[in-house]
Amino acid sequence: MNRTMADTVKSDIKSFIISNFLFGNEGKGIADNQSFLESGLIDSTGMLELVSFIESQYGISVADRELVPENLDSLDNISAYVARKQVGATA
Repeated sequence: MNRTMADTVKSDIKSFIISNFLFGNEGKGIADNQSFLESGLIDSTGMLELVSFIESQYGISVADRELVPENLDSLDNISAYVARKQVGATA
């Protein structure tokens, strides 16, 4: 995934979080490396909503074993995860 695609993924995810969890109130914003769980931004139920969005938005399937913070707990982690999944799908 090129830099533009990574930025697009981050922007899409950030917009989804602002709309669905911050109810349109961006507040101080979300840092690219901010942990969603540690900051209390998203709880376990919210994480399931986020996964559903990622699957539908990017046409990928998130396996149960992939539901780990290293893949899904920040904008940086999600953009890297989506890139890996998309590369794997085309390989």
